Amino acid sequence: MTGTPFDASAFLKAVTAKPGVYRMFDAEGQLLYVGKANNLKKRLASYFRKSGLSPKTAALVARIGHIDTTITANETEALLLEQSLIKVSRPPYNILLRDDKSYPYVYLSSEDAYPRLGLHRGPKKARGRYFGPYPSAGAIRESLGLLQKTFKVRQCEDSYFRNRLRPCLQYQIKRCKAPCVGFVSEEEYAEDVRHSVMFLEGRSSALTDELTRAMETAAQQLQFERAAELRDQIGQLRRVQDQQSMDTEHGNVDVVAAAVMPGGACVHVIMVRQGRVLGSRNHFPRVPIELTPGEVLAAFLPQYYLGGAERELPGEIIVNAVHDDLAVIADALAQARGFSVTFSHKVRGTRARWQGMAVTNAEQALASMLANRQNIQTRFEALQEALGLDEMPTRLECYDISHTSGESTVASCVVFGPEGPLKSDYRRYNIQDIAAGDDYAAMHQVLMRRFTRLREGEGKMPDILLVDGGKGQMKMAREVLQELAIHDLTLLGVAKGVTRKAGMETLYLNDPHNELVLPGHSPALHLIQHIRDEAHRFAITGHRQRRGKTRNTSTLEGIPGVGPKRRRELLKYFGGLQELTRASAAEIAKAPGISKKLAEQIYTALHSD
Repeated sequence: MTGTPFDASAFLKAVTAKPGVYRMFDAEGQLLYVGKANNLKKRLASYFRKSGLSPKTAALVARIGHIDTTITANETEALLLEQSLIKVSRPPYNILLRDDKSYPYVYLSSEDAYPRLGLHRGPKKARGRYFGPYPSAGAIRESLGLLQKTFKVRQCEDSYFRNRLRPCLQYQIKRCKAPCVGFVSEEEYAEDVRHSVMFLEGRSSALTDELTRAMETAAQQLQFERAAELRDQIGQLRRVQDQQSMDTEHGNVDVVAAAVMPGGACVHVIMVRQGRVLGSRNHFPRVPIELTPGEVLAAFLPQYYLGGAERELPGEIIVNAVHDDLAVIADALAQARGFSVTFSHKVRGTRARWQGMAVTNAEQALASMLANRQNIQTRFEALQEALGLDEMPTRLECYDISHTSGESTVASCVVFGPEGPLKSDYRRYNIQDIAAGDDYAAMHQVLMRRFTRLREGEGKMPDILLVDGGKGQMKMAREVLQELAIHDLTLLGVAKGVTRKAGMETLYLNDPHNELVLPGHSPALHLIQHIRDEAHRFAITGHRQRRGKTRNTSTLEGIPGVGPKRRRELLKYFGGLQELTRASAAEIAKAPGISKKLAEQIYTALHSD
């Protein structure tokens, strides 16, 4: 293998914990393996443990040159996308299905008195109903496992069923009602079969509505055990309900999303043909930092479709940002390729989910690229040159203040080194005994607490101290350092500037009157913005946690637009706060009276900690 060895440690620091698909490539860019995971970070970390890998997996890991990820809404979508990619690319380390004829089905022996559910491959000779096809046997086993836990329909073979004299283990662990020994009536069992069929037919919403009504009726009749059983069934269905957003019946679409952050831009392209996602790819064009996503797309699209490569042009291109040049680009594509194309921005349904997935992946890929250890090393070297330092700094500390109208003020301290964020050294400080909203006093208190301990020998002294704020915060920091007789520390103030846009920051070096101007494309400025944004995020998170403890209210009570009636409806729809917390924003939006925007607010509030 040639080229730079794959840096697994740096990659795992930046990879997301969301569900999705990962693709492993060798040093020459050849696809080796496609996999899916409910938690990408945990799954990918398992490949790089020190021991316990099978010989095949160890051989795969030894060939890895880089890894790409695609985030999905849930693991079911990841599974469908994984199978699409395997079928198209046929990676050498994947187990490949030969053709569609070998795809498995769920089989229901509907003519029996006590029908059974099972996995079926091959010709459909047996009498009964077949549901599918499914992309893999694993997908069927997930569905069968859910149905077994939820509705307790038997899955044993007929020969085993007919020869039972007493209930088997499945009955003991509450995954079967033991029809083999007559522990359940045919009528009750038929109802469980009917519910299973509703789920397999994709009528999950109607099924959960029916179960919810039955649960309320049981509760009103004081049948609390029955109500609890129905509540558990509703919870199981909510948890794994398939949203079916990766495949539709038709549509040839490219979904193009741009993300811009201090330090670079990423354009993520998803190809959809005949309604099936075939794959996606990240592109990292070199752009000035002040460009918007719309401007990046306007520069990228003509090069992508009119460049040297003869790319297939779909009838529709979905973008995440608009630009005045899109109409001109559409005309140019029609003239050059003889095929008209439509640019769409405001889309709904499945297309909106594709668009959101592209945006999420563009943002994640860009964040991963910017967090790369080699990039950070280059930025530290650029910072040394920009500040005129004799040696490259190895430890940067940045401080920020967060509060809501003076309530629950929290200060953050984040630390960066040449290897990236040093999260074990992050600290939060609860600010006490100051006037509400006095950021200067808060900055004075946190720096005094921090550097008093440093002067006494606790912790490590930073090479550069960054303060998020203008001249006032800078002056306060200087006073603390002078009071503690700390003179050999570089002090850097970071103010947002007049326009308050990224790339337009005003920097103060060691003195409020000594302004430092760095160009928007400077790697040193990108490093400063990175650590400043991280300090801001860390402070806000700590403030929200402290504010939540102070208010001591229900998680739902603090959400604008969620009053007592909506809280009751949400908890009834999901069967409790625990299931609501497990739901995605898209699943919350399906609840009665909940818009997509409100669902996003509820999801954010429930996961803000």
